[in-house]
Amino acid sequence: MHPSLAQVNHRPWPVPEGRWNLRQEWLDLLFAHWPVDASLLRPLVPEGVEIEEHGGTSWLGVVPFRMTGVMFRGLPDMPWVSSFPELNVRLYVRHGGRSGVWFLSLDAPNPLAVLAARWRYGLPYHWSRVAHRSRDEAGAPYRFEMTAECGRARPPLKFRAQYEPTGDVFQAKPGTLEHFLTERYCLFTAGHGRKIVRVDVHHQPWPLQPARAELDAGEMVRPFGLHLPGSEPHVLFSSGVRVVSWPATV
Repeated sequence: MHPSLAQVNHRPWPVPEGRWNLRQEWLDLLFAHWPVDASLLRPLVPEGVEIEEHGGTSWLGVVPFRMTGVMFRGLPDMPWVSSFPELNVRLYVRHGGRSGVWFLSLDAPNPLAVLAARWRYGLPYHWSRVAHRSRDEAGAPYRFEMTAECGRARPPLKFRAQYEPTGDVFQAKPGTLEHFLTERYCLFTAGHGRKIVRVDVHHQPWPLQPARAELDAGEMVRPFGLHLPGSEPHVLFSSGVRVVSWPATV
């Protein structure tokens, strides 16, 4: 049994039947979120997908992190394939009675992973130049820099972040904004043929910490006709979780 499956009672619905097919770890995450009017987000998702709100507000997320141990079930990690940094831009949606994540874009410097995710799930993955620095022994902040040169925009999109945790680890309580933004156990995407498909995931509850961040993220939402509010984002840090996922279902 995968270690992530040792605890399942925190899930909003039961673990899917059938065998999971992909494992990975999501590490050193910054959850940065801004309130955005739902009327600006609805045109970005297909009909039938509902933009979710918390306390009457919808949220746009930008999440830099690094992935390790990415591989299909039963196979060993592969150098240059199983570990890479990633940046995603995401919305929070509901479809078919389940709450999940809708990705507007996912950027990674791993061309094989990008091609595989686009082919297998129809996810909007893009190849980009990404540099990520983990926290060192001296306690320097995490640093994440990205340049997207994949033809989505001219000039290329740029993203920069420097961030660090500032407090104790906690788990988000149901009903809180922190729980709404992080405890999501599926993603939705317009798969091949433009049908809405769902990919279920499982992990332990997020170990969250309050955080401090310096961000230059506005260019990442420009292709979607959006502008980040001038207010400071809501930010959280997580050291990460181990994850398994299941094949896509319609």
